[in-house]
Amino acid sequence: MKAFLLAGGHGTRLRPLTDSIPKCLVPIRGRPLLDIWLDLCARSGITEVLINLHAHSQTIERHLQRSDSSVSVRLVHEDRLLGSAGTLAANRAWVGSDAAFWILYSDVLTNTNLRLMSEFHSRHGGVATLGLYQVPDPARCGVAITDDAGVIVDFEEKPQTPRSSWVFSGLMVASPSFFDLIPSCIPADIAFHVLPRLLGKMRAYPIQDYLLDIGTLPNYQRAQITWPGNAVSPDRSEDSASDSPRSASCGPRAQNSPSGEIS
Repeated sequence: MKAFLLAGGHGTRLRPLTDSIPKCLVPIRGRPLLDIWLDLCARSGITEVLINLHAHSQTIERHLQRSDSSVSVRLVHEDRLLGSAGTLAANRAWVGSDAAFWILYSDVLTNTNLRLMSEFHSRHGGVATLGLYQVPDPARCGVAITDDAGVIVDFEEKPQTPRSSWVFSGLMVASPSFFDLIPSCIPADIAFHVLPRLLGKMRAYPIQDYLLDIGTLPNYQRAQITWPGNAVSPDRSEDSASDSPRSASCGPRAQNSPSGEIS
């Protein structure tokens, strides 16, 4: 299975750290975040990863040349940032005839079992499956509402009055029809431009494991204390997909959330 690992941003919210270090290479307890991601992908059955590059691209290239990951990595340079959805649209041909693919935000730190989420998507179908987790401050995130079957029926980015505390984790499995819903504007953003078009066509997958958006300095510092390691969580039954996920704090970056079967 293939995965887009979105890493092209400047990481402005992590300055001054990212003035000299790419956001995807910031160390988590001494280990670069990108290495943690590639290890998680390898453990979860992801064999190919496409990484978009913009800021500090040569540093990332040199790091990957020294990497011993079993995952095949394709690097795509963006002279102008295309946005999270724009990157997907520009590299649609890379997915080929695959029935599904991953979209992963590189500034998320997690050890969740991606294989289980992929299997959930295969069982339930739909254009996309969004990984969701619960936060105490959903007004800073994108909020989604689900029906009783776990289908996302409403989505709002950073609402003043959130109707749920569940937020988009930055982990998503999508089917090829996802590409058809990406607008032609550049930059194009997944949360702002695509997810509102997917209402009724995507399912919620609650994440129970460790997950933290390290895109802000407070959360980055928190990760140094709370990160338990990158061992993939054990398999769990399909019934446990209705349990509440681990509470965490999301940064100002675009995110979302549900209610319904996981309320």
